[in-house]
Amino acid sequence: MSADTQPTEPFPSEWREQPVARRRHRRWPWLVAILVVLALIVAAFFAGEWIARDLITKGVQQQVVSRLALPADQEVDVDIPGSVLFQLAAGTIDEVRLSSDDVTVGDVSGDISVDLRQVKIWDGPTMADGAATVTLDEQQVRSLLATVDGLPAESVGLAAPNVTASTELSLFGAAIPLQIALTPSAADGDLVLSPAALQLAGADITADGVRERFGALADPLLQGWRVCIAQYLPAGVPLQAVRVEGSVLVADFAVDGTLLTDAGQRAKGTCA
Repeated sequence: MSADTQPTEPFPSEWREQPVARRRHRRWPWLVAILVVLALIVAAFFAGEWIARDLITKGVQQQVVSRLALPADQEVDVDIPGSVLFQLAAGTIDEVRLSSDDVTVGDVSGDISVDLRQVKIWDGPTMADGAATVTLDEQQVRSLLATVDGLPAESVGLAAPNVTASTELSLFGAAIPLQIALTPSAADGDLVLSPAALQLAGADITADGVRERFGALADPLLQGWRVCIAQYLPAGVPLQAVRVEGSVLVADFAVDGTLLTDAGQRAKGTCA
């Protein structure tokens, strides 16, 4: 039997050459490391952001309470939109929003909100400008008007879009009720209340009709009232507009950009 005719047997499987498995590059540890580093950076950023925001918020609150001579426990909300860290790095806080309820200045109290824009930190402090809104309820409006001569402040009410008041006129010894609807507005920083409608004993009547019946006695009630509020506010915060919304009186003020740098703008105004 020759080798050519000798039957061949396959090698046992354990003798055969096994294919070499390709080594896999384990990249996932690197990915995990990168994610961990990114997470730490993000955590550090937010921690820094929180610290910076907290410091600025408390600083602003303290300044507001101190400069306005408010009670130490007066709550002042401070809101700074956007990233505080980025704005600090740029040197300018784009916007600072302040708000507080039941703020008392002199004999008047109300809810106040203030919006300051472009407040520069490093080169100042200075700011571009701002706006403020004061909201008064019915009782607070009465307190504001209590010192106005001839105005029956104790009867004042709010019925949008007017301020209302009532009094009595005497005719031949009889007291006749007069209701007055007053339109609020602003002029040269003063609050102006102008008669818009009148009712005498429940019936609509014109100003001329009231004068015909009561003569000069009615003039003080028909000419309206001008209320100076400069004594309550810094000179750099003039009254711009007034309106009645629902059951509250809303007053809008401008905030002069030099308020932070000019002591004269921060001083309270006076009434002649």
